[in-house]
Amino acid sequence: FRETSLDTPRQLLNVYAQLSKLRLTILVMLSATSGVAMSPLPTTLPILLSTALGTALCSASANTFNQIQEVPYDAQMARTRQRPLVRRAISPLHATVFGVVTGIAGPALLWTMTNPVTAVLGATNIGLYAGLYTWLKRKSVLNTWVGAVVGGIPPLMGWTACGGKLLPTADHPTHFFLPSFLSDAPLDPSMADNPLGAVVLFMLLYSWQFPHFNSLSHLTRASYAQAGYKMLSVLSPRKNAVVSLRHTLLLLPLCSLVFPLSGLTTWGFALTSFVPNLVWIRAAFAFWRTCGEKQARKTFQHSLWYLPMILALMMLHKQGMDWAEWIKGGHTTILQVERQRSQSEAN
Repeated sequence: FRETSLDTPRQLLNVYAQLSKLRLTILVMLSATSGVAMSPLPTTLPILLSTALGTALCSASANTFNQIQEVPYDAQMARTRQRPLVRRAISPLHATVFGVVTGIAGPALLWTMTNPVTAVLGATNIGLYAGLYTWLKRKSVLNTWVGAVVGGIPPLMGWTACGGKLLPTADHPTHFFLPSFLSDAPLDPSMADNPLGAVVLFMLLYSWQFPHFNSLSHLTRASYAQAGYKMLSVLSPRKNAVVSLRHTLLLLPLCSLVFPLSGLTTWGFALTSFVPNLVWIRAAFAFWRTCGEKQARKTFQHSLWYLPMILALMMLHKQGMDWAEWIKGGHTTILQVERQRSQSEAN
């Protein structure tokens, strides 16, 4: 490596954005804020902003350390050979300092402004992505499954930032919200913090990544093979398409059954999410049947609109949210009203 100079702050910020994989970091940040948005527990704007910024810093650190380790391999791939470390736009020492600073600042912010659980999740994700995932990419196809776990953790960070529980306890057992025609029981506010909600948020992002990444890796499998990465799309394109279809199919009952059962959404979400799931399943089925690049590209393109649409529908059908009242200016959810009523009756 030769010494390089970054003449302007704008150039430096641009290099930092590339080290952070800005678009990926934005996606990670938005998935974390979706956990905050879907939490039935009350939150504040500082917690939302702190969760978003802390998650973004953790993502920036993980992506930086990933690139530091993969310079020789990124140089062999057309898709990655313009990354800043490969083209020597920044020195490895400078990049390492940036990774360390963001890797400390992210968990520290989350610890201070939210809680230790969220901070530990953020630090764990840095280790999983920059450590285990990066190492496995040249060792085993299991790297994709580890990467999916990394992608599923940010919404859990949003969930815990609001005080939500990840595991059932005696005080917070798992509850099932049955359709109204099967149960006439009124909504109990004590059931709002349901650990099943954390599970389904994780599973949504976890399963989404397989058809998203597997279809993309099918299109770039020649580059992965050239760099020596152990990707399923390289070693077995047919199995790669099977895994993609399997998780696309899994998303259908997840949205149409488990999400409403968890109480995160009403049962209306089961109906409105059916069409986008069906559209994506059809594309993934075509990809599995032919293993063609055209079908892989279509599956990947569907993944880009699928996730924001599902997240928007989840917010539309959020359990206990009266949007008509919210638009009028009353930002209190039905769950909060029920909780206040229960507290008044107890007093």
